[in-house]
Amino acid sequence: MSTHYDVIVVGGGVTGLSSAWWLARDGLRVLVLDKGVVGAEASSRNGGGCSHYQSPLFLEEQRLWPMMDELLGYPTEHSPERVIIATNQHNLDHYHFIAGMCDEMGYRVDRLDPQQARELVPIAGDNCLGGIHYRFGGHANPQRTVQAYAWALQDLGGRIIQHCPVLTIDSSGGTVTGVTTPQGSFTCGSLVVAAGPQIMALLEPLGIHVPLVAARAEMIVTEPAPLMKYGGVDGNGLYGRQTMRGNLAFGGGPHEWIDTSPEGVRARPTTPLSRNLARRVAELFPKAAHLNVIRSWAGIIENTPDGRPAIDRVGNVTVASMSGVGFGLSPATGHAVRDLVVDGQCSFAEISKLGLARFDNLAPDWRETQGWLPLEAA
Repeated sequence: MSTHYDVIVVGGGVTGLSSAWWLARDGLRVLVLDKGVVGAEASSRNGGGCSHYQSPLFLEEQRLWPMMDELLGYPTEHSPERVIIATNQHNLDHYHFIAGMCDEMGYRVDRLDPQQARELVPIAGDNCLGGIHYRFGGHANPQRTVQAYAWALQDLGGRIIQHCPVLTIDSSGGTVTGVTTPQGSFTCGSLVVAAGPQIMALLEPLGIHVPLVAARAEMIVTEPAPLMKYGGVDGNGLYGRQTMRGNLAFGGGPHEWIDTSPEGVRARPTTPLSRNLARRVAELFPKAAHLNVIRSWAGIIENTPDGRPAIDRVGNVTVASMSGVGFGLSPATGHAVRDLVVDGQCSFAEISKLGLARFDNLAPDWRETQGWLPLEAA
């Protein structure tokens, strides 16, 4: 069992696993360390959407997702295209605005009248005012995708150690040399930190400031409904998908702001939020309102002050915090991290606006100013 690696990746979510896979494809010896089980937080507890048109990584996201099953060698259950339906005029106007943005980028979006929307989404009701149909993007199965990244990495010789939190990051002369864990010390040439809400506490001792706050993002799953042509359907403040069995899996806030630590927190669902989600799913899909909720789960996500990802390299440390959009962007994020580690810059997109320098003049009380406080503190 080796103790030295070309790259150590801290965090076994989709961002860390994708980064490790991209690096292993270059023949680098890669170790992934996770405090729990890979994908156990938000990476396997999300809506599975792959349509982040506002990100500089968007074009690479769209290029890669249709190829991921073949590239990884394992199924992600990626399904193309996505529908968004509106139950009020304000939302419909907003969706048409989004369609205009995507048109300008060269990505086709169809405007749907109420009848067309109900034909695509048969469980929608008479309250459906129309919507839009992305002819790009789509969704994938978060659990399957986490498995695919992990297995593909191991096929390339990468190593994953679960239940192995990083206690300290070791450095010498301003350069990171390795990490210390309960299972021993490991040395490395480069370090990637993709540990979600724990990023801030891990990097502060190195003088790398990544302002983050953690939130609990909840999802519910219903009994199966008849399969729709396009399983990725959003609206009413919800994101989610229909599974291959027909279950409706949806989330969409309001997120609960929490305090976290390097050891993490237990991401248990809360009944009031589950009821809130169930009500909105029933409003969006009146013809499925009779379905029972059969389970719910919550995952921990991290948020930067401006809600955008933070991807940057400081010395031989590369930081990747995805601020709640990590799953869909994961193929492109892994590619960007690989480029930063190996080449020092991203080869396919201008990502400087995702750098840490934008936080240099951040007010110390930014979290209080934005009201992102745990319920008892708020």
